[in-house]
Amino acid sequence: MTQEEFRLQQDLSRKANWKRWGPYLSERQWSTVREDYSPYGNAWDSFPHDHARSRAYRWGEDGLGGISDRHQYICFALALWNGKDAILKERLFGLTGNEGNHGEDVKEYYFYLDSTPTHSYMKFLYKYPQAEFPYGRLVEENRRRGKDDREFELIDTGVFDDNRYFDVVIEYAKAGTDDILIRIEATNRGTEAAPLHLLPTVWFRNTWSWGLDARKPRLNREQTAEITAIKLNQNYYGFRWLYCEGRPELLFTENETNAQRLYGLANESAYVKDGIDEYIVHGAKQAVNPAAAGTKGAAHYQMTVAPGQTIAVRLRLSDGVPGKLNAFDAKVEELFARRRKEADEFYATVIPDGAPADRKNVMRQALGGLLWSKQFYYYDVNRWIKGDPGTADPPKERAAGRNHEWRHLYNADVISMPDKWEYPWYAAWDLAFHCVALAIVDSTFAKEQLLLMTREWYMHPNGQLPAYEWAFGDVNPPVHAWAAWRVYKVEMKRRGEGDRKFLERIFQKLLLNFTWWVNRKDATGRNVFQGGFLGLDNIGVFDRSKPLPTGGHIEQSDGTSWMGMYCLNMLAIALELAKDNPTYEDVASKFFEHFVYICNAMNNLGGENIELWDAKDGFFYDVLSLPNGQRTHLKVRSLVGLIPLFAVETLDPTVVDKLPGFKRRMQWFIENRPELSENIETESTDDGPRRFLSLVSRPRLKRVLHYMLDENEFLSPYGIRAVSRYHRDHPYTLKANGMDYRVDYEPAESTTGLFGGNSNWRGPIWFPVNYLLIESLQKFHFFLGDNFKVECPTGSGNKMNLWEMAGELSQRLTRLFTENQNGHRPVFGGTEKFQNDPYWRDLIPFHESFHGDNGDGTGASHQTGWTALVAKLIQQYGE
Repeated sequence: MTQEEFRLQQDLSRKANWKRWGPYLSERQWSTVREDYSPYGNAWDSFPHDHARSRAYRWGEDGLGGISDRHQYICFALALWNGKDAILKERLFGLTGNEGNHGEDVKEYYFYLDSTPTHSYMKFLYKYPQAEFPYGRLVEENRRRGKDDREFELIDTGVFDDNRYFDVVIEYAKAGTDDILIRIEATNRGTEAAPLHLLPTVWFRNTWSWGLDARKPRLNREQTAEITAIKLNQNYYGFRWLYCEGRPELLFTENETNAQRLYGLANESAYVKDGIDEYIVHGAKQAVNPAAAGTKGAAHYQMTVAPGQTIAVRLRLSDGVPGKLNAFDAKVEELFARRRKEADEFYATVIPDGAPADRKNVMRQALGGLLWSKQFYYYDVNRWIKGDPGTADPPKERAAGRNHEWRHLYNADVISMPDKWEYPWYAAWDLAFHCVALAIVDSTFAKEQLLLMTREWYMHPNGQLPAYEWAFGDVNPPVHAWAAWRVYKVEMKRRGEGDRKFLERIFQKLLLNFTWWVNRKDATGRNVFQGGFLGLDNIGVFDRSKPLPTGGHIEQSDGTSWMGMYCLNMLAIALELAKDNPTYEDVASKFFEHFVYICNAMNNLGGENIELWDAKDGFFYDVLSLPNGQRTHLKVRSLVGLIPLFAVETLDPTVVDKLPGFKRRMQWFIENRPELSENIETESTDDGPRRFLSLVSRPRLKRVLHYMLDENEFLSPYGIRAVSRYHRDHPYTLKANGMDYRVDYEPAESTTGLFGGNSNWRGPIWFPVNYLLIESLQKFHFFLGDNFKVECPTGSGNKMNLWEMAGELSQRLTRLFTENQNGHRPVFGGTEKFQNDPYWRDLIPFHESFHGDNGDGTGASHQTGWTALVAKLIQQYGE
């Protein structure tokens, strides 16, 4: 057992709270739904970046490369000033959804280089320009550009030319559960000396301004001949100290709104949130408290850094009492070295020895970024709607506005985020994929996350899982059961046994969620599901979450297929639980039969001989049902037609024979429902009959794969595209009510405003669905074996079995991040500095999606989230 595994075990057994402190600070709290108190839900406009330095947040805090405790009572982060910026660099800057030509978009370069699961060691890199940060130019140029133009990035402004920037590295190493060593290094990469102000900052989340808890924590200066420290006194934790190496100037203010600056009103306190900014940048000496007390404090280190020079500052956030703790003795550097070594030892148990060094680097950064993306998420919808007793009443429109049907929702937990800047709020289906990757390094946290979404203060009383904060009632693909089953299996492989208690707990809650799907999304009872947009944003002809401009409704190929997959996931879990408890044999029978009914419905909607399968084309499509009874296939070749591949499972006789109740009922169904049982393929083996359950039959599988593996259709050099490249020259158009509704092949950023235009499913490569396709091919291979082969790529004459094909897809996806024969990484696209500069070329961004032709990163530029699944692919195929 490595030391990190030992810490995980201590944390699990509650012997030591190693996870109390972590990277739980958001990167953007401004312009979130939680902080929006406008009448009509204009979150982007109601709390802009310009207000963030001056306005106290209600529901959380943000910072640069920061940490907090798991309740976010105490926060620590770094602020910077280069002597030229108009404001302190306290938080990451980016464009709101209304400002960016492709939606919200962070305009900074920062990288999560490392983290252990307990955050005993963490490393973060930020690239800080020495020239004035071009806030205005980034906004103006992106606003000028249209949907067909590429985004204007910070690197395009020239501020990194001639390497005129600082590499600022923050390292954290825990000496104990409440004793955190902090090392900040800044290296001048330029050719001239440059000024730099480092302001390590500690503050309290504002819990006292809302009329709910008047107790106010306090910071004070504590300085003697031996130490310079900021003393913290917080109601929950008691005393802590931020020890500061050397003799920096200590600055104090309050984490309270500057009402005078924002609204022209008198401030309640003489010292406000942006006081340190006013003091440093504008020389306003009166802006900080001369009494050296407040709720926000910083240590001010001012220096000039020579070309190529690296300066270092050390701090220590600790419960160690002055006089008893020697904060910066010789053991500090020893401890940093030890924690780095322990991190290496831990990852050596995770990353395959045989993997090339470049792949090891990609895998380590993917997992490090996933662990850094944890965030304290606080949102009490009922309180948000009613307002706080210490503030003005919220607008009356709020009572019937966004999320008003989710008043039960009370979230105050550390949650894995898709991206802490562009998506600083959880999304249920994103989270499911995070957990599969997280299970590689911390299956306990992965299980906790999955269970959390099903708790009664998250899950709606009707059984629906919350989607995301912009609309909790929207519909994400039902992948929670799949993730629970995968996490169970990953943990079983790593630990030698599975957590059946976890599996049983989550299964019971998922029964409620499954019932919600059946009752709400199959309103006609025909086993065909209309799930809305289902997370695929703009993939369809219409916004499928809204009333159709044509009237009528859409019978969804993907909605129905997701439910087929859900059935089989629940069946697999029930069969596993039935090994120890025969009660689960009954419910396993239920899911077996329900899946067969869904199979039948896919091929004969409601007994009306309407198929989601188009026999002429050999592909699955949505069916548009118009009010006059007319029906038509919406012939867009997209992931919607590949998702049926996800619903596949084999019932092995070695399992079934041990469950006599399930076996008896299954046999009865097969014998007495022959018209339905044609969707079950049976193969005789020495152990008995193996049964194959799949929405896609053997003949149809070959036809679908013909499209999927065609490089002129779905198959990219870097994975499977979300929409076929065929539509580049043959766009799909539907005429309705005098309007043309059109889907083109768009391999990069979205050219439409559908779903805000901030993500695009009309051509890019997306990791979650590619990962499921790989897994599905493996499952098909398990039943069909080595003799079932198809051309890959289509037309190449090269035949592969399905296991080989899964490996080929995995390799293509991994190649997005690894160096090619030219030493370039496709994810960097044409950005020369990333491709060739030694200080940039090994820093891997894990984007939201990737260009369907050349692999360039698209969407959220620092999103680790589900793209961290590349770590699972490297692990599997690197062994």
